[in-house]
Amino acid sequence: MSSSGETLPQSDPDSSPGPTQALNQNPLTIHHVSFNQDNTCFSAATDCGFLVFSTEPYGPQFRRDFNAGLSLVSMLFRFQLFALVGSSPSPAAANTNADTKALLWDDNVSRCVGELSFRSPIRSLRLRRDTIVVALLHKIYVYNLSDFKLLHQLETTSNPKGLCEVSQVTGPMVLVCPGLQKGAVRVENYGSKRSTFINAHSSNITCLALSYDGRVLATASTKGTLIRVFNALDGTLIQEVRRGADRAEIFSLAFSSTAQWLAVSSDKGTVHVFSLKVDSVVLGNDRSSSASESPLSNQSALSSLSILKGVLPKYFSSEWSVAQFRLPEGTHYIVAFGQQKNTVMIIGMDGSFLRCKFDPVNGGQMTQLEAHNFLKPEETFSKSD
Repeated sequence: MSSSGETLPQSDPDSSPGPTQALNQNPLTIHHVSFNQDNTCFSAATDCGFLVFSTEPYGPQFRRDFNAGLSLVSMLFRFQLFALVGSSPSPAAANTNADTKALLWDDNVSRCVGELSFRSPIRSLRLRRDTIVVALLHKIYVYNLSDFKLLHQLETTSNPKGLCEVSQVTGPMVLVCPGLQKGAVRVENYGSKRSTFINAHSSNITCLALSYDGRVLATASTKGTLIRVFNALDGTLIQEVRRGADRAEIFSLAFSSTAQWLAVSSDKGTVHVFSLKVDSVVLGNDRSSSASESPLSNQSALSSLSILKGVLPKYFSSEWSVAQFRLPEGTHYIVAFGQQKNTVMIIGMDGSFLRCKFDPVNGGQMTQLEAHNFLKPEETFSKSD
């Protein structure tokens, strides 16, 4: 680990095309997209820097171009602070090891204000107001954000996606990541200084989500058919929902702000929204919805053949999604809930941004409210300072 004040190289705005011209001449390639912690913005790592957009209302915020591409970008709320990781080195630059360094970029001063270096590629990054978490293939490191002091390190099973999530409320952090055994999840509660291990699935974990307050955990495995929801504080199973019968790769899981809803995207090209039975005892607060808005009384989301439970396979008594939205197959999409009630936002590696609304009572197909392509030339950004 090292800390550095090195400034990332930037294009000279006086001698290079402006952002809109650059988009016209050289279409960008997206390497990574992510929402910020409260879903008010999203960022995209590109082959020459990163882009930032607001979500509600949708609109481009700014674009930063460097002399190298990025493989990861993580934004801290709406602060001008970003954790960046460079693209994997090309054969022509085999000694740069850009993907082994996490750079903390302060956009207020347009410079790198810190650096963390590792011996192997960084798989993911997570930011809190007080912490930066870096996931490698077999380890996760937790640092104090203010001085980069190493606070904790954990070993995991092979974790090529860098699966790791952290709570975002003020106070001691809750961190979830893969355990050391196949299908196991580790929960670190830094308040109680307690580690909990959950045997979530029989196959490897491929996706994780943690509620904003760190109390509720959702997991999916390589099968991609069942999503399980746990009390993150004690490891007990709360609920099991079914995405489908066919194997699928789960791209993302996302809780609504009160953990009343869970959204799921997969390579099948469908976004599902499930109603959760997480009560106020687990949440530690009251739900915002009224009884009149209870989704389908939680019963119509069950198979109509549930009366034959115990006779027919478990598939027929599974709990299904309340609402769905169809997307083109073959594109990696991630989901988040919007600030407006009963809305879901979707961003894709193809440059798509969509916002849709679901009916919490009647369910069914979601209604598309807006759609944009954030790679189109007409998207304009403020220039770098």
